[in-house]
Amino acid sequence: MITRADAPMWVKRRGRQVSRTFGRYTAGLRMIPDFLMCGGNRCGTTALHRALIEHPLVAPPVLHKSVNYFDVHYPQGPRWYRGHFPVRAVAQWRSGQSERPPLAMEASGYYLDHPEAVHRIARDLPGVKAIVMLRDPVERAHSAHRHNVARGFDSVSFDEAIELEPLRNVGERERMAADPSYLSWADRHSSFVRRGQYVDRLELFFAELGRENVHVLFSERFSETPEPEYARVLEFLGLPPHVPAAGFGRWNPSPPAEMTPRARARLEEHYAPYDDRLEVLLGEPLPWRQPARLLS
Repeated sequence: MITRADAPMWVKRRGRQVSRTFGRYTAGLRMIPDFLMCGGNRCGTTALHRALIEHPLVAPPVLHKSVNYFDVHYPQGPRWYRGHFPVRAVAQWRSGQSERPPLAMEASGYYLDHPEAVHRIARDLPGVKAIVMLRDPVERAHSAHRHNVARGFDSVSFDEAIELEPLRNVGERERMAADPSYLSWADRHSSFVRRGQYVDRLELFFAELGRENVHVLFSERFSETPEPEYARVLEFLGLPPHVPAAGFGRWNPSPPAEMTPRARARLEEHYAPYDDRLEVLLGEPLPWRQPARLLS
């Protein structure tokens, strides 16, 4: 049996183009997201995403996990965005539920860090809920770099990458703010250190979306005890309990590699004041600052 995954790339691209065009024409019949998974990048969100889309009352985008509308594709406009989601009546039928409608969602890991994304989300999707997963920022930065090297996006060592980061990103976020159509490769793929300064972004998310509409969970806890963490996410979304058939596997792991002691010490020192502020903001200790035995 030939599946969509077996099709040649040109066939997939043509299919996506046709689907987007059809989606624009039927945008008025389609759902808009009730909640977004906003990152962070390389924090283990894929496992949570796969568990969520198994829920009978969750309707993901038709073609993609990540639509990347509020960061990369915003100039395409709202009809383009809405065209990625299921027709409401079809999603209702697929859910097998007649009493309550399913919730539409998408997951784009760059939403957390893109300088304009949260403002656009608040303006275009008032009342939307956001899920944010965080991970030890030192390990997250190293994982992101290894992932980029594996994809051919970077060729320097991790130590060199964090040294070059300020130079690579000079003026990039200012240009993004000034020009909604400007796409910054450096901001998206060479911001290993800055992306771990979570508190700066979460303060904006809380202010723009409302603290009650943002659910924060930790990669370390989800990895250790996924069932209760998943249950808390469902409670936040107002969804009934569910056990994913595929379980909670690990997806998109980076190739194993050791971080140099110099890089680790440098990043731990850098993140200390940000993590101090994050603990105050969230009102709880961060898992990566606790002894490993406390996580078991």
